[in-house]
Amino acid sequence: MNGRRLTFAVGDIHGCLAQLETLLASIESIAAGGRVIFLGDLVDRGPDSRGVVERIMAGPRTTGWKWITLKGNHEAMLVAARKGRPEMSLWLINGGEETMASYGGAIPLSHLVWMAELPSIIIERHRIFVHAGVDENIPLDEQGDDILLWMRTDPNYSGTYWGRHVCHGHTPSRSNPRTVGNRTNVDSGAVFGGMLSCAVFDDDRAGGPIDFLVTDGYG
Repeated sequence: MNGRRLTFAVGDIHGCLAQLETLLASIESIAAGGRVIFLGDLVDRGPDSRGVVERIMAGPRTTGWKWITLKGNHEAMLVAARKGRPEMSLWLINGGEETMASYGGAIPLSHLVWMAELPSIIIERHRIFVHAGVDENIPLDEQGDDILLWMRTDPNYSGTYWGRHVCHGHTPSRSNPRTVGNRTNVDSGAVFGGMLSCAVFDDDRAGGPIDFLVTDGYG
């Protein structure tokens, strides 16, 4: 893949640090540089959410790489858990207990601030990167986190997406990574025993991914 400007879009990690390290090594083995976009849901359910957050906050270890992290609904739930008991209960029963255990019961303020400030969407000439998806019935610049972080898309649906290709995670399936028309889902259910996946895009070419990279999942 030499000579191409590449973007690697990584699906839901959910605390699977060992799988993340394996995938990053695979990415760096096929390209000397490029972008890695993490599509959210770094935390919850898996064994080492703290390790995943710290690894991604630290950034790439070699030159030539740029990392961008998007917010997932699990980061949003974690941040919201500080507001009150209902929010805390919702988070804990959706994988927050494992995250708290990985932090030893106390999440550093710097991590909370970092997660709270993550963007929810990247809109480019050829593509849209987002955690959950976008709703074509609403103008792109009017979509809130209730859509961008939470919506579910029929696995066989492909829209026009304003002439762009959408890459997202959020909805796990053993059939992923999978491209259907103008949409690619890279949530392969790593924390549920599936794979940790990423889609490889040529930044100068419109359309879907030119390749996929996968690792074995957790458990």
